[in-house]
Amino acid sequence: MESTLEFAEILRLIDDRATAFRAAIASAPGLDVQVPTCPEWTLFDLAQHLGQGRRFWAATVAAGPADAPTAEAAAERSVAAPGEREALPPWLAASTQQLLDALREAGPDRGCWTWWGRSQSPRTCGAVARHQLQEIAVHTYDAQLTLGAPQPLPDEVALDGVEEFLSTCSATTVAWPHKPTAFDFHAEEGHSWRLTVDGDGARCTRLPAAADASDSASASATATATADEGLDAAGVSVRGTAGELILFIYDRIPAESLRIDGDAGLIDLLRAWEPEG
Repeated sequence: MESTLEFAEILRLIDDRATAFRAAIASAPGLDVQVPTCPEWTLFDLAQHLGQGRRFWAATVAAGPADAPTAEAAAERSVAAPGEREALPPWLAASTQQLLDALREAGPDRGCWTWWGRSQSPRTCGAVARHQLQEIAVHTYDAQLTLGAPQPLPDEVALDGVEEFLSTCSATTVAWPHKPTAFDFHAEEGHSWRLTVDGDGARCTRLPAAADASDSASASATATATADEGLDAAGVSVRGTAGELILFIYDRIPAESLRIDGDAGLIDLLRAWEPEG
């Protein structure tokens, strides 16, 4: 599905979130503390993962259309981050710059390898940029949380992120192995999405929402009413701010942080579903 953000804005936000991540790393009293939302990693591990991943995707974008990652791209995943505390932020900055340079050079429409071949997202550099923004933003939240000072995701990042996750990470042509149903996600900002799952797989659609609302509460209520009009009821509906929705679907905050109506057990089925291919 097409991003709600322009390509240039996505690149700006990648730089913004990467800067926030480096600020968190620079202010940490130590890098050996465990990350609560990624318990298998220390803060250093998280930083190394972010840097290595950006270098991998920079090389992947630069390689253009391909059926698999190139050897050069794969090698970037093993480039070790510097162990010296002072050297880590510059290494992270260089990693981000490699990604941004590659994306600017390629432009949004050029093809490249991606892992989401069966999803609704195109296999283009623009789709890579969109997903990279979300990965960097969520890991920035992880780093900030580790330091006890988590910050909300920027509104525009979160709003695009809900749809990006559903259309890239959830959508597939692999058949849903359970009874057909739908998952609705309603953001208080007035945006709504539906993930339909059945024998044809999973697909995300934007639900209609009223354009005019004076505040977030009325926007949420109006969007929900408009979204449900003329549609079969969803098996489960999740409501919250866009920032809460994105952190929930990335398993960073518990269900109790949002309003869930319907069969909450369906969410467990969706999380456990790992379609092959």
